[in-house]
Amino acid sequence: MGEEDKYSINTGQIRTFSVADYILFTEVLIVCALVGLYYAWRDRRHVSTTVFMLGGKQMYVLPVAMSLAVTFLSAVSLLGNPVEVYNFNTMFWYLAVALLLAVSASAQIFIPFFYKLRVTTVFEYLQLRFNTPVRLLGSVVLILQTLVYFSFVLYAPSLALSAVTNLNVWGCVVGMSVVVTFYTTLGGMKAVLWTDTFQAVVILAGLLAALIRGSVVTGGFANAWDIANKRDRIKFDDFNVDPSTRHSFWSVVVGGGFFWMSLFGVNQAQVQRCMACPSATKAKVAMWVNLPTIVILVSIGFMIGVVMFAFYADCHPTGIISKNDQLLPLFVMDILADYEGIPGIFVACIFSGSLSTLSSGLNALSAVTLKDFIVPYCCPRISEFASTVISKILVAVYGCLGMAVAYVVSQFQRLLQASYSTYSILNGPMFGLFVLGMFFPWANSAGAFVGCIAGLVFMSWIGIGAFVHKVSTATPSPVITTGCKWSATIASNLTTTMATTASIVNNTTTAAVASDSDIPAYPIYTLSYLYYTITGATTVVVVGLIVSFITGYRRPSTLDPRLICPLFDEMFPCLPEVILKPLRFGIDHKDKYEKYDKQFEEIEAAIQLEIDPSKDVQLVGMKEINGSASDAGGGKNVHENAAFDKSV
Repeated sequence: MGEEDKYSINTGQIRTFSVADYILFTEVLIVCALVGLYYAWRDRRHVSTTVFMLGGKQMYVLPVAMSLAVTFLSAVSLLGNPVEVYNFNTMFWYLAVALLLAVSASAQIFIPFFYKLRVTTVFEYLQLRFNTPVRLLGSVVLILQTLVYFSFVLYAPSLALSAVTNLNVWGCVVGMSVVVTFYTTLGGMKAVLWTDTFQAVVILAGLLAALIRGSVVTGGFANAWDIANKRDRIKFDDFNVDPSTRHSFWSVVVGGGFFWMSLFGVNQAQVQRCMACPSATKAKVAMWVNLPTIVILVSIGFMIGVVMFAFYADCHPTGIISKNDQLLPLFVMDILADYEGIPGIFVACIFSGSLSTLSSGLNALSAVTLKDFIVPYCCPRISEFASTVISKILVAVYGCLGMAVAYVVSQFQRLLQASYSTYSILNGPMFGLFVLGMFFPWANSAGAFVGCIAGLVFMSWIGIGAFVHKVSTATPSPVITTGCKWSATIASNLTTTMATTASIVNNTTTAAVASDSDIPAYPIYTLSYLYYTITGATTVVVVGLIVSFITGYRRPSTLDPRLICPLFDEMFPCLPEVILKPLRFGIDHKDKYEKYDKQFEEIEAAIQLEIDPSKDVQLVGMKEINGSASDAGGGKNVHENAAFDKSV
């Protein structure tokens, strides 16, 4: 039997894993667990939250950059991007441009800003700039957002993979949860960064295997591109400015750019990775190195979508799979099953996408919960050892919570769809809080709190409205089943069914426009999901400024200049001083960090002394802060009380 005779579109049967596939897949999980064990043993004498949460602030650029690249390149993206090309077209490929803009802003503006503040969590900034309620509001939003996203990252890929392999759904969910919780709990940030680096290699290997073999079986990538082009899958010329257009140049570049800017610039998981670097310069370098890595990975995914469409161009596997997110695993089993072990590597690639997202999220949730809730309100004088133990317990607790939320979501199919939208709904208002604080010196705490609540309410209204009314502005491109050979009868029936369905969809769409026009604010519900972040952030800024001016705005001259980012100085440093000066709004940014550099150097020396007592570190003029110099390793009291004027 020839290889083509074994394809699912010719047999109607899905090919299964071999023993070699299971072995290679299991080995990837074992390596991740061993990394956690290694760093737990290596750092057994250096127990501190600085080591656990920030890797001792001595991490190399490469692992930080790889972790930045794969943290939000989850299994959802790895499975979804190729299917986007298959179902629609290549417009989403403009994501590469959006990533360029997002990384540029994050590397030049956000990351240096947070690094110079020496904070462990980004929400410490919100307390310094505004007050405690605003800080806690931001922390709660992040925890809720991350747990909801965990459910999708855990369950959706497991469901897709189980349908086309002989892997059990909950075996996948539990396996991922146990492994990622294990190595994150034991090894902390160091384990997370190095496993992410290993997983980046696995992801690249899996994607390349699918792309190269897929190109071969479709007659070369150029031929696959030609087939996709003839069927209207190759498209880069949609410049429609209508905000309801799902994927246009503007929605992907502008909307997607702000979405990724919020992830790279102010998301706790990403900022925490950059804070693990020994200097702000190296943190910026890591952010820039991350750019080509993530662009290459997502581009390979889109290229796989092209060859996958060419492979199934005349026989869409309807009846073999039930959901489109199962297309890529089916494609891999079709073209790579004869190469024992390679499908196992690809499935490990998908799992690595989830593991990298989960580990980063667990580490971030642990840091936020400890620094923003437990230390300030439960244990203000807690020791470093106890803080580290609690951090590890929190990782385990959140790992279990992630599984529990995934189980609840799995029981309600539409809730599963809603959970993914929830991330974008919550993301915009949280991003808006930081934009309001960093770039608008007149904003006060009342404006920030009310603005964030307004943003959450407004975005929830849009999201819930779109969900309840089942609004969809996207119509998939047509697919063909007439070339299916595994059952002429079924293929014929499927073609008829699909034609009928297409007719129904077209009629329904027309009818829907007439009836839905009666729904109040219906056009708002059609807003492209890519604009959710910028819409939520804009709402926070506008409402926040209005409330601030009503309740008594902050005078820029009264603010600590370190809490405001000189945006125009950062973006346009070549402009003459006569133009830049009024754009600073009366805030003197000159030498604003220098008077604190000496103190910060002493604090970092104390931290390093605690991490490695063998080093001969002299603390010249170290002031006793909040008890003793030994508290410096904890970071919070030093950074919030010593480094900043609490009157701010």
